[in-house]
Amino acid sequence: MRAMMSVEVGGPDALVMTEVDTPAPKKGEVVIRVRAAGVNFPDTLIIRDLYQMKPERPFAPGGEVAGDIEAVGDGVTHLSVGQRVLAVPGFNGFATHVVAHKSGVIPIPDAMPYDQASCFLLTYGTSHYALKQRGQLQKGETLLILGAAGGVGAAAIELGKAMGAKVIAAVSSEEKAAFCKKLGADETIIYPREMDRDAQKAFSGAIKDVAGAGGVNVVYDAVGGNYAEPAVRALAWEGRFLVIGFPAGIPKLPLNLTLLKNCQVVGVFWGAFTRMEPEVHKANMAELFDWWGKGLIKPQISASFALEDAGDALKMLEDRKVLGKVVIEVG
Repeated sequence: MRAMMSVEVGGPDALVMTEVDTPAPKKGEVVIRVRAAGVNFPDTLIIRDLYQMKPERPFAPGGEVAGDIEAVGDGVTHLSVGQRVLAVPGFNGFATHVVAHKSGVIPIPDAMPYDQASCFLLTYGTSHYALKQRGQLQKGETLLILGAAGGVGAAAIELGKAMGAKVIAAVSSEEKAAFCKKLGADETIIYPREMDRDAQKAFSGAIKDVAGAGGVNVVYDAVGGNYAEPAVRALAWEGRFLVIGFPAGIPKLPLNLTLLKNCQVVGVFWGAFTRMEPEVHKANMAELFDWWGKGLIKPQISASFALEDAGDALKMLEDRKVLGKVVIEVG
């Protein structure tokens, strides 16, 4: 098998195309012939040893794949050879073959293309869990999404509209704002690349102007850094601030704001949720596949790369040039 391996700590340029033996499944595992792999922000961190998961080297990044089951191990009864599936192995996905535990492998609809399936679970799974279980988003409420043109942000736009919310997409450029409008965002706000104190005040004011007197009911923060506080200041009474990720850094919030607004700051750890509440996760996935079948949601793939160009895909993500999702096509 072929894999883009991380053989030493470093960025995308440090990945090396490697030929290794195709693995055999152990008990409870399957081997998947990868057809496509989604590219996600944790992939840029794991190769630099900056992610909470630190695999032993050499390993390949790539936490999300779609393909065909090529072999099954003992104890696997609900999956079979030849079945079309998606999976979240955590890493090793930028390869022609990957081993995945049966608990993280999900059959996909016959009509779902591999590229869409490869970037479906992490983005829609995270955003659906965030908005439904953690944010308790209700029909008619106002949802603000920071980093709305990225993978999880774009998914949150579609899901927010499917759930009946007014969606405000906050992004860093006119191009990204136009992209979000096409996805169904009701309003867009463009924030600056650098967020000093004056810019924070202006950003908070812009949110309030667009949201109206009532403020924002739910904030979906996939950016972090200095962008978080202005969003909290624009929350409505009993609003919910969802902590998704920190590409701009880990924010420091003045907690007096949570008292004054009687609001909640809510963590969203989707991976742990899938393990702690598997039946709820299963029901969530059934709903997502139903919405996909009805055309309410569809992964927005802006670029595809060959396996040997996986480093370029990661650079594109790091440089914040991605609209929606980037996929590795594994020939």
